Amino acid sequence: MTAPAVRRGGFAPLNTPIREWAGRRVWIVGASSGIGEALALALARRGARLALSARGRERLEAVCAACDAAAGAGPTAGDAGALANAAVEPAHRAESPASAGVLALALDLSRAGEIERARDRLLAAWGGIDLVVFNAGTYRPLRAWELTAEAVRETLETNLVGTMSGTAAVLPTLLAQGHGAIALVGSVAGYGGLPKALVYGPSKAALINFAEVLHLDLSPRGIGVFLIDPGFVATPLTAQNDFAMPALQTPEQAAAAIVDGFARGDFEIHFPKRFTRALKLLQLLPRPLYFALIRRATGL
Repeated sequence: MTAPAVRRGGFAPLNTPIREWAGRRVWIVGASSGIGEALALALARRGARLALSARGRERLEAVCAACDAAAGAGPTAGDAGALANAAVEPAHRAESPASAGVLALALDLSRAGEIERARDRLLAAWGGIDLVVFNAGTYRPLRAWELTAEAVRETLETNLVGTMSGTAAVLPTLLAQGHGAIALVGSVAGYGGLPKALVYGPSKAALINFAEVLHLDLSPRGIGVFLIDPGFVATPLTAQNDFAMPALQTPEQAAAAIVDGFARGDFEIHFPKRFTRALKLLQLLPRPLYFALIRRATGL
């Protein structure tokens, strides 16, 4: 067995660092709001070629137009006014991947065949893919007595089955190229049981496991695998929470942390560190102590 390479200050990067974005072909699935939108804007300013996907076509078109505007503004431009001032292009754009600028590829990961059709349109336009970010997800805050089979199906179909199916759709292209990377957006909710993450947490725990196995298989073949585990980020999904969210970050802060993680070649990009490291340490505690601390911290 070959020991992992060690560099000064720690181990060598588990992925090839991504520092130059100009012309890099990036597909973000789940880009109409929150982290996905902020990441799209950040990469647009750095010159990446973007394809964006989401279920809501009108909102998707608006984000694409904002990214087109941000690309022209350069890496120092702010995002705040870009979306508000960008004109929405005609709806047929989502069906025309050869059009100029950011590509809009509307899809629902939970619907069979949609990711494959979007992939085919993308490859017809670009001929290849350098990075795919699977950020699509759903969240319902649930206590045990609120659990329903419908909530289980909806969450797992999007967060887990859809992401795994999407990965299956793009892997043949990446393997044929011999290069490229996949980024999966998990969550610190996947580290251990947290109140109200009754179905969401297990879906993200499964994604963490999936990413680890992908890395073991794909790293020797030149394919990068990034696991993105955010803490609390102010998004439409977390707006449902009725409890205090410690170390809450903005989507722009999350996007900056992700870009920094890509630049380091990290396998796991987790943030904010003071919060995520504390949650990792909690997993080392005996379960009685873990449960007591979680109950005290959440008041639930």
